[in-house]
Amino acid sequence: MRRPHITVIGGGFAGLTAAISSAEGGATVTLHEAHRALGGRARTADRPYRTNEGPHALYNGGPHWTWLKQRGLLKPLAPLPLLPATRIRFHRNGVLRRIPPAGLLKLRGRRRAPVDQDFFTWAASQVGEAAARAAAHYIGVATFHHDPGSLSAAFVQERLRRATALPPEARYIRGGWGELITRMADQARVLGVRVETGARVDALPEDGPVIVATQLESARALLKDDRLRWESARTALLDVALRSRHGDLFAVSGLDFPGWVERFTTADRSLAPYGEELLQCQAGIGPGENRADGIARAERLLDAGFPRWRERATWRRDALALGRTGAVDLPGTTWRDRPSVDRGDGVYLAGDQVAAPGVLSEVSFSSALEASTLALRSVGIAGAGGPAPAPAHGPARLRAS
Repeated sequence: MRRPHITVIGGGFAGLTAAISSAEGGATVTLHEAHRALGGRARTADRPYRTNEGPHALYNGGPHWTWLKQRGLLKPLAPLPLLPATRIRFHRNGVLRRIPPAGLLKLRGRRRAPVDQDFFTWAASQVGEAAARAAAHYIGVATFHHDPGSLSAAFVQERLRRATALPPEARYIRGGWGELITRMADQARVLGVRVETGARVDALPEDGPVIVATQLESARALLKDDRLRWESARTALLDVALRSRHGDLFAVSGLDFPGWVERFTTADRSLAPYGEELLQCQAGIGPGENRADGIARAERLLDAGFPRWRERATWRRDALALGRTGAVDLPGTTWRDRPSVDRGDGVYLAGDQVAAPGVLSEVSFSSALEASTLALRSVGIAGAGGPAPAPAHGPARLRAS
């Protein structure tokens, strides 16, 4: 019997997850990616500075961790930095501090925050306005938002718990996220997925289920569905390379305003040439601000944490991220209110602004697995997303794009 066919549009983390899961379920799969390289927001720049699109980390407490591990896609991981190399400082009231306000950590242990109240109002009632403001700004690292305090209290508290978990959940892919994308693409091809890059899709195919794993704006245009909208964030990104110097910090968290600086070569020396350090910074920007405003805030954190960094700089690049920073939930909304995965007529949606639970990349993963499961069921195949079948041989190792 001819196996059913599933089309996946988009070759980022969500698209590759959906393609692998669909192929494991028994379907033939074709994946279309408009760009010449796979990866989407998970692409890693070519050498000499292997930057991601903003600071990236993989939380080992999420559902994708086990799924990737079962398929041998996680390793090699960069080793976790050990003290004192992992020195993190908190920029508060214009100076660096070694520890955050006590109230910030207290909020993560409180009973579940309400959905219909903004985080700042709820947090201020628990620990006071100063600590609530610091906590809201701190979680800019996991929301990319200019004002996390205005978001749903339940949404922000979940991210606060994950971002301050002990031991830390954050892990790093050696060589950048592009290495993970390469291994996932290898796995997809081993399973028989037909991967077509430089293949923009302007109309849905007529045969078989379709999984649209693109940015929500692109999905809205492709599906001609104006309902595909959700709140996201505008974020200024600044990447800099500095000549190495003993004693540099690992990270600086902004508590006076949402911002984050991380020295990624602390964990992975392969990301920059010998003798240089790679730092990636982010700062959310409001509706009335521009990229320069966010870059100025990122530079304030660099000034505080890496004195005279401009004299050591060997390279820099800045960018503005629009609609590429994942969903944010306003008061009164949860992930269940976002655009649904099942769009009807055999069309399914995956991505980081879709109705699926999780933090950061976990939303893309969870929605992709749900889309794959529904697509397989629509063609009479039950079950998807379980342990990987034992392969006859491991996927070939390819150079990262």
